[in-house]
Amino acid sequence: QVRLVESGGGLVQLGGSLTLTCAASPAISRIDVMGWYRQLPGKQRELVASIDTDGRTEYGDSVKGRFTISRDTAKNTVALQMNNLRPEDAGVYYCHADKAYGTNWRGAFEVWGRGSKVTVSS
Repeated sequence: QVRLVESGGGLVQLGGSLTLTCAASPAISRIDVMGWYRQLPGKQRELVASIDTDGRTEYGDSVKGRFTISRDTAKNTVALQMNNLRPEDAGVYYCHADKAYGTNWRGAFEVWGRGSKVTVSS
């Protein structure tokens, strides 16, 4: 089964830190770009951060300098370290795989995780 499983969401205090992790199922052999998106209340889903197999990263403007994305390409896992969390960071965070390949290598596809909720208390 092709899927991404997120973990690590929850409640954190204002200014605190939280780490999200995401693992791809064994049915996925390779993922070119892994990333995190978030959907804040009343807003559209937006890019938080992404990372390719060469380690090149991209961050949303609002998280630059506070969040760090990393991945283990061999294990098809990705993590998002979030520091200095603000109320506006609260929402549902989705793991994303772009250009993923299954064990049969029959073309690339896209996969989304189910989402992990982050709540920031003041």
